[in-house]
Amino acid sequence: MPTSPSPAPSTASAHDTSPCSTPIADYAVLGDGRSCALVSRNGSVDWLCLPDFDSPACFAALLGTPDHGRWLLTVRDAGSVTRRYLGDSFVLETTYTTPTGRARVVDAMPPGDGRADLVRELEVLEGVVTVEHEWVVRFGYGAYEPWVSRVEDDHGHGRHAVRAIAGPDSLLLRGTRLPEADDHRHRDVFEAHEGQRFTFSSTWSPSWQPTPPPLSVADEIAAANDSWHDWARQTPYDGPYREQLVRSLLVLRLLTSTTTGGIVAAPTTSLPEDFGGERNWDYRYCWLRDAAMTLEALVESGYHDETAGWRDWLLRAVAGDPQDLQIMYGVDGRRDLPESELDHLPGYAGSRPVRVGNAAVDQVQNDVLGEVMCALDMARDAGLTETADSWSLQRHLVDALVEQWDRPDRGIWEVRGPERDFVHSRVMSWAAIDRAVRGVEVHGLDGPVERWRAVRDEIHAQVLERGYDAERGTFVQYYGAEHTDAALLQMAQVGFIEATDERFVSTVREIRRSLGTDDGFVRRYEVEQAGDGLEGDEAPFLVCSFWLVDALARMGEADEARHLLDTLVASANDLGLMAEQYDDERQRMAGNFPQAFSHLGLVRAVHSLDRATNDRPGLHSAALHADGEETNGGREPHVASSR
Repeated sequence: MPTSPSPAPSTASAHDTSPCSTPIADYAVLGDGRSCALVSRNGSVDWLCLPDFDSPACFAALLGTPDHGRWLLTVRDAGSVTRRYLGDSFVLETTYTTPTGRARVVDAMPPGDGRADLVRELEVLEGVVTVEHEWVVRFGYGAYEPWVSRVEDDHGHGRHAVRAIAGPDSLLLRGTRLPEADDHRHRDVFEAHEGQRFTFSSTWSPSWQPTPPPLSVADEIAAANDSWHDWARQTPYDGPYREQLVRSLLVLRLLTSTTTGGIVAAPTTSLPEDFGGERNWDYRYCWLRDAAMTLEALVESGYHDETAGWRDWLLRAVAGDPQDLQIMYGVDGRRDLPESELDHLPGYAGSRPVRVGNAAVDQVQNDVLGEVMCALDMARDAGLTETADSWSLQRHLVDALVEQWDRPDRGIWEVRGPERDFVHSRVMSWAAIDRAVRGVEVHGLDGPVERWRAVRDEIHAQVLERGYDAERGTFVQYYGAEHTDAALLQMAQVGFIEATDERFVSTVREIRRSLGTDDGFVRRYEVEQAGDGLEGDEAPFLVCSFWLVDALARMGEADEARHLLDTLVASANDLGLMAEQYDDERQRMAGNFPQAFSHLGLVRAVHSLDRATNDRPGLHSAALHADGEETNGGREPHVASSR
């Protein structure tokens, strides 16, 4: 993304005890395929969980204060700060310009070698600058102050390093110049002159093991840059939104574990949907829904290698009795994700509670299997061959859904209010069974197809009868409701109804009227009407806004879709990153960051608009008339949903 100069935010004082208020948009993200770091515009690593996405954070200032852990490397008195990723990578370059000089900091997390490192390089380009370096390690999400000591580097030929240890965790700081202990932190402030270069690395390891050998910081930065570029160049799309689409695909790849194949919804927890409120959730886990939709976005963009890895992760995670299917799992496939609150953290901008784990793991959400089956169906269309185990698992899951699709659930938005007969859940149950039928009819797999067809048609008829309010001319959020839901924009995506059907068109119009903002952003639902069991309100949901672009493109309103897409992509930060929500009234991001849902929504919207503009066919999408007769497949792809 183009960068523009901006004033450098002031660095926090040594003992700043106010909750973090750095705008979410001021953060960049780094990643190594196992975890992510958030780096503020002024060079503070305020969030880092090592070694994995869902490990406890060792730098947690994002949800607290600098005293809860951060790694600051910045230039004082900078009148402007510009930053960019080096091409299509997650190697971050930040340039500081002061009255006396100019310096550049390059940050990266080396990927793919089983280690857990963050490397940083500072080079003075002109004149002289004052560098501030502060390393504050607090394990356990900022709860535990470690034992920190200067040690002889096991691999450093007499050089020293700084090692922090607490319980099972160890973090080792190596560098050209090491900071000194200063009142429960390590600090260094020094002058640096043109041509000088300083390198630093923080390396996590289990506390009982020897420290890993040092890295060549320059070589690791170059290798990280090359790795991301090699992956990004595979996409065949070359339209007007290529830059935004590629960055979004990179984010989706960033959130995919190279170790297990699991795909997390976001690398953060408890960034608020409602500033100062309780709508704060831990998204560092693998929702089947989000992961399946991520897979669809990747497959549609020409990335097929990830498909088999995610399917293998799915087989491991959900193995067992279909009745025990969960809506989310740990990155490693574990099932136990108890929700707890971290009372020692004041929360981002004072938003409490700060949560780890997620109680939604125990909810019934009948839409989830629909997203999974849509993704696996798209993968089959793209050439992924089913194994005996993979199809057997899908058959068992669909057979279980056939027996329980009509029970109330919590729906795609994971409401903490009463269970309902959510229309979206019924639509996605239809989609799950429809894709199983396609597996038999199109791909020659085995299964009780007559039974599946009968239940599929029963669901379709029930939704048209009970989920559509003829008087208001719109589909509703749940049976008996008088209001709608942005998730219903997916009805045409999955082929439940034609995009030009007046019932769908009128629903889209009602969603824009009742849930849209003046700028075109879309909220999920009316909080007061939906009764989601929580206090407060929330900002527009970006994925819902991208679903509206998709719906408009499918309806033949390509110009309107393009206008809205231009508005949405402009809400990303200067690095092309998006959070879960965007408050267009206050012009600020909200919710966890960066959010897979938002980025996959952008990818699917770009492809839908491209097809509408250029009359291109997509991957398969079975669409039905109201009477259940199947219409022309092969025109459009199908997608799925999340919170």
